[in-house]
Amino acid sequence: MVGCRIWCRGVLAVAGRCGTFTSVPDLNAKIRAFITGWNARAHPFTWTKTADQILTKANRQTTSNAVQ
Repeated sequence: MVGCRIWCRGVLAVAGRCGTFTSVPDLNAKIRAFITGWNARAHPFTWTKTADQILTKANRQTTSNAVQ
């Protein structure tokens, strides 16, 4: 999910930095250029915890009676 947010933020930054577009094909070309650059710099995500460590934390007991 975080990766998706970062990617979308990058697309919006390209759109904002480039200002107004003269046409939809112009906007499309800028977005495609962003995607090409993004893919050229891409690297695989590396997990820093094991699945068991993540699940243990996700399933831990609550310590408060607060209602959220």
